[in-house]
Amino acid sequence: MSTSSPQVAAPVAADPAAEINLDLILEVAVTLALEVGRTKIPVRELLQLAPGSILELDRLAGEPLDLLVNGVRVARGEVVVVNDRFGVRLTDVVSPRERIENAR
Repeated sequence: MSTSSPQVAAPVAADPAAEINLDLILEVAVTLALEVGRTKIPVRELLQLAPGSILELDRLAGEPLDLLVNGVRVARGEVVVVNDRFGVRLTDVVSPRERIENAR
């Protein structure tokens, strides 16, 4: 993988004074999470969990994972193994318009 920062083009604005300077946010840290699935259980069951317990999730085996950035889904992908490490191959990326709408 390259260690250089990806080049991100700012959208072209009708008014040049309104152009967004992305340099201001490129170093902002965000939380990235991969979600395999979810479930709801009562606290009583939560307190009974032990090594070997199995939780049934709301997804089927083989369904794509959700890639969340600060809790907002931005992509879906599948698990891959690269050099004995887990990784994710993105299979679908949410459009920028949908990302903005979901963040609100």
